Amino acid sequence: MIINHNLMAMTAYRAYSNHAYKLSGIIEKLSTGMRINRAADDPSGLMISERMRSQIRGLRQASLNCLDGISVLQTAEGALDEVHAMLQRMNELAVKAANGTWNNNDREAMQMEINQLAEEIDSITSGGGTQFNKINLFDGTMVGKKLQTGANAGQTMDIGIEKIDTGTMGLLGKQTIEVKMEDGTTKRVEVRGINVMTPKDASNSIAKVANAINHVSLRRSEMGAKQNRLEYKINNLNNQAENLQAAESRIRDADMAKLISEFYKESFLMQAAQLMLAQANQVAYNVLYLLRM
Repeated sequence: MIINHNLMAMTAYRAYSNHAYKLSGIIEKLSTGMRINRAADDPSGLMISERMRSQIRGLRQASLNCLDGISVLQTAEGALDEVHAMLQRMNELAVKAANGTWNNNDREAMQMEINQLAEEIDSITSGGGTQFNKINLFDGTMVGKKLQTGANAGQTMDIGIEKIDTGTMGLLGKQTIEVKMEDGTTKRVEVRGINVMTPKDASNSIAKVANAINHVSLRRSEMGAKQNRLEYKINNLNNQAENLQAAESRIRDADMAKLISEFYKESFLMQAAQLMLAQANQVAYNVLYLLRM
C-alpha cells in the first residue's frame, strides 16, 4: 500500500493562504486609506509620490513666506500712512504761515506744531520706531532682503525697503533762530525740518513738504505693487499645490470603492477555500476510518 499526501487538502490550504494574504493587504489599505503603505507595494510609485510630496510642502511653505512678506509690507505701509497724514498737516501749516496776516506769535505756534510733527516722523522712521519681528524697516536694514517664493532654489523676490527718514525726505535739520516779536523783544525759536517763521520761509517750505510727500508716495506705491504681486503669487502657489496634491493622491491613495469590492471577493473565496479544506480533511478521515475496519 502506498500512502500519499492529501493533495486536495494541500491545494485547498494553498488557496486559503493566498486569499487570506490578499485579504490582509486589502484590510491594511482600507484601514490606512493608502494604496502604498511601504516601498514594496509600488517602488516606482513611492518614489514619484515622495518627490511630489516634497514639492507640495515646498509650495505651501513658499505661500506662507509670501504671507509673511505681505505682513512686512502692510506694517511698513501703515506706518508711512501716518507719516503721510503728518506731512499733509505740515503742508497746511506751511501754506497757512505763508499768508502775511499772521504775527510772529502766531507763527511760533505753527512752528511748534510743525516741530512736533517732524519729531514724530523721525520717531516712526528712525531706529526701531517701526519694526517687524524685531527687524527695523526704515533704517536701511531691509535693503536687499529677499523672500523665498517658490519650492525650488533661486525662486526669490526682492522685498527690500529703502531707507526712509526725515533726511531722505529733505526735512532733516534742527536749528535755533532769533525772531523779533511784536513787543520789540527778541526770542530764540527752535526750528525742525521746515521754517515758517517768515512768509518767505513758509513759502519755500511748501515746496520742501511737497517733495517729502512725493518721496513717501513713491515708497508706498512700490510697497503696494509688491503686495499685489505677492497676492497673485500666493494664488499661483496654492493652485500648483492643489493640482500636485490631486496627482499625488491618485498615485498613493487607495481606491476605496475598488478595495471594498475586492474585500468581499477575497472574503468569499477565502471562506470557500476554508470549506474545501474541511472537506478535503474529511476525505482523509474517511479513509482512516475504512482502514480501521
